Order: sequence, then C-alpha cells, then structure tokens
Amino acid sequence: MTCYDKGLGGGAVGVNFADDPQSSGDLGAGDSAGLTEETYWDSYWSSVSLPREITRRPGRLYLNAILDVFDRFVPKSSGQTVLEVGGAPGQYLVYMHRAFGAEVHCLDYSAMGCSKAEENPALLNIPGCVHRVDLFDPDVSLGPFDVVYSLGFIEHFSNLVPVVARHLALLKPGGLLILGAPNFLGVNRWFLSRLAPELLAKHNLLAMDVDNWAQFEDTLSLLPIWKGYVGGFEPSILDRWEGYTPSRAALRLLIRAMRKVLTGHFSVLRRVNTKRTSGYVMGVYQKPMT
Repeated sequence: MTCYDKGLGGGAVGVNFADDPQSSGDLGAGDSAGLTEETYWDSYWSSVSLPREITRRPGRLYLNAILDVFDRFVPKSSGQTVLEVGGAPGQYLVYMHRAFGAEVHCLDYSAMGCSKAEENPALLNIPGCVHRVDLFDPDVSLGPFDVVYSLGFIEHFSNLVPVVARHLALLKPGGLLILGAPNFLGVNRWFLSRLAPELLAKHNLLAMDVDNWAQFEDTLSLLPIWKGYVGGFEPSILDRWEGYTPSRAALRLLIRAMRKVLTGHFSVLRRVNTKRTSGYVMGVYQKPMT
C-alpha cells in the first residue's frame, strides 16, 4: 500500500485505499467499538466547505491553545513525518506543514472525509498523503511516523486502551504522541444535555476526564510529558441545538451573549482552565524506545 505525492508543483495528494476499507460499520471492533458509524461522518464531512486552515487569530483562544501545545512540543525539523488519525479535512495538517516543515499524512476511514482531506491541501498547495483505512485493521502497514496525533477522535470510543495502542503502533520508538478531545464535562455538559443530547450521546464523557487517562498510560507504559485542560471556557462549542424549543432558543441567546462578552474585555476569564469549565483536554507522550 503506497500513497503518491506530486508535491507543491502538482498540488495533489494521493489516497491510499486498504483492500477493504468498508470492513466494519463501526470504526473498530470488540472492546474498541466506536460510538459513531461511517455514515455519520460521511454526512458530517459532506457539508464542510474548503479550503480550511487553522491559523492563529485574536479572539480564537480555544484554537490558539491547541496550537500552543503543538508549538511547545513538536520539534521544528524539516522532513519529519506527521500523521493525524481521524484527520479529515486536514486543516491542522496544513499548520503542521507550514509551522514545522513536516511531511504530513492523514488517516481516515470516511470516504467523504478522505475526499475532503485530499482536496483541501491541494487547494492550499500543500503536499501530503491521505490514507483511507480502518485504524483497527491488523493488516494496515503505515509508517512508522515521527509524530502521531489525533484531535476529537478518542472520545468516540468506549475503551481508550486499544485506541491509543493503535496510535502507538504507527509511531516510531521515541516518537511523539499527542492526544486531544473536546471537554463536555461540567458546565459544558449542562448546556449540551439541554441543547444537543444526541450529540452528547456520541461521545464517551469518561474519555474527557484526564484522570481516567491513567488507565491507558499504565497499560501501555506511557509517561505523560504534559497533560491538562486548555482553551478556557469556550461558548462556541455549545452553540448548537437539535430542534427548536423556547428553552433551547433562550439558552442559545445566552451562549452567544457570553461569547461576545468573553471575547472582549473579559477574555482573561477564558484563560482559566479546569475540568469543569475548559473547552479542550490534551496530553503529550513519548513512545518508549523498547
């Protein structure tokens, strides 16, 4: 299985198809079964407009905080290989290439997601490869990579141990593993349980409690370089609803008012990070040499 890369001149990326990329309805099997299906992600990605690129902007404290973790721990080394698991449509990989000179790879199993991930870097004239495979396919042969990361991926699974183990299988010994997930605990859970209960049900809330990460750390002999909550209170992750009701409309107005207030003179309040208020949780690990 190989992917091609025409580089900056051709402005194209290759798609690496496994022999049977549709082999499982859920992403994974057994105790690694996912909480979402491929059809969910195909529908989700079909509505995404391109091109997309994550950049630093004033007022985007939530996204800036994620980039802060990248800048702090990812080395600037031209030619290093970086893989994003569940990486469609590739907007963070564009940052990895521009900021660190990385050779970027995206792994996803959604047909529509891979199509978007193929198109996005081409529109931005960024070289890269897209691998349409099931992360849990034992026959997948990719990498190993210098850096493997996922953002908003692990919380879609009921058991984190096999999920993180598959990340590690694609990583070089001594390589860098970065995990990130939205945090729907505390005040965020209160809002989302009223505004978007179906969305909440598609996420494993236990995966958002960084204290629970000790389970896969101990099992996989991983010592965290750093882990914690970032982004502060982020109203934008709450600005959604599943059907109109008067109470949901009122809550949505409240969320938008909070977003406006907390983006202005009171933005300092968004720099406080706790399990019950922050918008994101992240961890950084180094794979053992043996």
